[in-house]
Amino acid sequence: MAGKREKPEDIVLKLRQVAVLQGQGLSVGDAARQVGITQQSYYRWRRQYGGMSRDQLKRLKELEAENRRLRRA
Repeated sequence: MAGKREKPEDIVLKLRQVAVLQGQGLSVGDAARQVGITQQSYYRWRRQYGGMSRDQLKRLKELEAENRRLRRA
C-alpha cells in the first residue's frame, strides 16, 4: 500500500514547522509526530529540501521541467 505523496511546497512548510517545534524544546521525533510525519520522512526531506525557501523551490521545479523537456528533444 502506497503512502500519501506530499507536494514539495507542503514539505517545506512541514520542515519549518518541525524546526519551530524543536526551538520550543521538543525532540525531533516528537516534533515530527506532532506535524504528522515520521522521523524517517523528516530526515529524508531535510536532506533533499533543507534550507530551501518557496522561491528556490519554484526555481528548482522550473529547472527540472526544463531538463525533462530537453531530454525529450
